[in-house]
Amino acid sequence: MQYSEIMVRYGELSTKGKNRQAFIGRLNGNVTKALHEFPALTIRPKRDRLHIELNGEDSDAVMDRLSRVFGIQSYSPSVAVEKDMAKVHEAALQLMNETAPLGSSYKVNTRRSDHSFELDTNAMNLNMGDFFVEARPDLVVKMKDPDLILRVEVRKEAIYLSTRKILGAGGLPVGTAGKAVLMLSGGIDSPVAGYYALKRGVDLEMVHFFSPPYTSDSALNKAKQLTAKLAPYAGNIRFMQVPFTEIQETIKANVPEGYLMTVQRRLMLRLAEALAKKVGALAIFNGESVGQVASQTLESMVAINDVTTFPIIRPVATMDKNEIIKVAQDLDTYDLSIMPFEDCCTIFAPPAPKTKPNLDRARYFESKLDIDGLMQRALDGVKTTVIKGSDQFMDQQQDIISELL
Repeated sequence: MQYSEIMVRYGELSTKGKNRQAFIGRLNGNVTKALHEFPALTIRPKRDRLHIELNGEDSDAVMDRLSRVFGIQSYSPSVAVEKDMAKVHEAALQLMNETAPLGSSYKVNTRRSDHSFELDTNAMNLNMGDFFVEARPDLVVKMKDPDLILRVEVRKEAIYLSTRKILGAGGLPVGTAGKAVLMLSGGIDSPVAGYYALKRGVDLEMVHFFSPPYTSDSALNKAKQLTAKLAPYAGNIRFMQVPFTEIQETIKANVPEGYLMTVQRRLMLRLAEALAKKVGALAIFNGESVGQVASQTLESMVAINDVTTFPIIRPVATMDKNEIIKVAQDLDTYDLSIMPFEDCCTIFAPPAPKTKPNLDRARYFESKLDIDGLMQRALDGVKTTVIKGSDQFMDQQQDIISELL
């Protein structure tokens, strides 16, 4: 079937009252960005629907991109027909023949925005039902939970027919909830946290700490590739790589072993806050899950969070590891995350870190360091990359990756 348009239904936008138009505008911008590779499309946002006229573009390819745009409740590929009932019957029969198997149950659901059309809603439903009694006698009318619904939309310019309703990604359009930074490691949890932040409309920028020569280019590229997996949900994502070698070496040389991780995380959070303020972010997200590792006990969180009053949001804080893994697999980030390229969180990890660090001692050990100098040199070395979903950063590692998987 050659579809004419994709009809998009809004998600939570319907609850946004006076802000509805701003949300629709943001969604329109995000959809336009997601579909930039389809130049023939015409995108028309309306109050109750967003209409994507295909103008010959591949409907399946367009819908694949739409499946990763937050703020969409559902969408339907539709065919436009001239307002001639003979032609409507012909197109509807072709559509049902392609999508309704023998013996299927169905119902007709008409919406009419053009009230000048000769048939009102009930008359159109009856007309189409009567037609299918003759044209497809195998079909069974069923008003509750039918196998499929033939949707008929009568508008000024044409009548639109559809039988498929595909669930969208839900959530809120990215950007409607403000900007935040995500502390992105190379592990399983932080990309999942990033996904949930994007789903709530947060415009994310990534902060990734790397420590050459202790961490390799492969580890850095893995973090960039994880960002590329999330980028289709946002259009593109800025990736900030923060050099952390000097800080880790200094902490290793001056802080007792049990507090290495605590002080290291305090410095990471200080840097994340500084970068958040620089880019105008309102919060810091991370992938911490309560009790999962030594730095994620409540006592450790108290000792680490002490360095900032910035909001710290942990979307996966109460999720079991298996729950997080399931989401990572659905996002296609899991296989990347488990590749054993060392990141800076593990290279200097002590064998027995404090699970209940004392706040005053953490402050004392940190006070012995040149915090301002260490931070300034790290911030001076930050490099920023804009990452799109189509970007690839690990091609040079394909042989290694294949062996690891």
